[in-house]
Amino acid sequence: MPPFRIEGLSIAGEESCIHLPEFDIAFDIGLCPRAALPSNYVALTHGHMDHAAALSYYFSQRSFQGMGTGTVLCPKELAMPIHRLMEAWVDIEQQRTPYNVIAMESDQEQEVKNNHYLRAFETVHTVPSLGYTLIEKRTKLKEEFAGLPQERLVELKKKGEEITQTLMIPLVCYTGDTAWGKHFDRDDVLGAKILITECTFMEKGHRKRAGIGKHLHLDHIIDLLERSTAEKVILTHLSRRTHIGMVRKALDQNIPAEHRDRVLVLMDNRANRERYERQVAEASAKG
Repeated sequence: MPPFRIEGLSIAGEESCIHLPEFDIAFDIGLCPRAALPSNYVALTHGHMDHAAALSYYFSQRSFQGMGTGTVLCPKELAMPIHRLMEAWVDIEQQRTPYNVIAMESDQEQEVKNNHYLRAFETVHTVPSLGYTLIEKRTKLKEEFAGLPQERLVELKKKGEEITQTLMIPLVCYTGDTAWGKHFDRDDVLGAKILITECTFMEKGHRKRAGIGKHLHLDHIIDLLERSTAEKVILTHLSRRTHIGMVRKALDQNIPAEHRDRVLVLMDNRANRERYERQVAEASAKG
């Protein structure tokens, strides 16, 4: 998805790992697909095994393949359990694997690449959980100083005048597993250019089941589309029992026409492949 790629897979109860190669980050690690290994950072949303199972393997393979020490960002409640997990592997393997753990709280930020930060926000699930927004920070001249000659700007700066401002641009938001909650009022969630959100339940009559498991239903996505300014909303965490044909039909029948093109499904391989081929063809035509 220009200007950067979003790759991965997400099947409820089995595996979730979504990575952004251009930013060296993976949202959750699942069973650690090989393509996710180059990610310097894993932004772990919560401790359920379908999202966290291969974390120790990720650390190990990063070290084994000379990729540098892997780092996990996680809810603060998971920091010590992860340390204990890695200590257990010392007993099993009779060797120590290097790794880094950064315990995160809501609104805490971690720089992952030049001028790009992951900002955590609290979500609503059955265990402690966080979502993450990738923020780009840009420095821009304040409007009141626009048009002034360079010499004048230098003079103002020497006098201690703050002539620039920092713009924070939410690029990609990943909710992880979550129920509906106050985090869907956040500007860095609603204003993200790409919003990756779970949608575990689609069938009519399953909204109550979604609430019990602290997940989202398609009805929530319809509400979200009215409020979010995202160019694309990518749905994840569908169950394997939900056939992709049924998913397409549900979206076509329930998503308002003006929003339908905004909604993508991570695991709709055919549609995603066709979109990718169109993008490649368009890029070639321009180049």
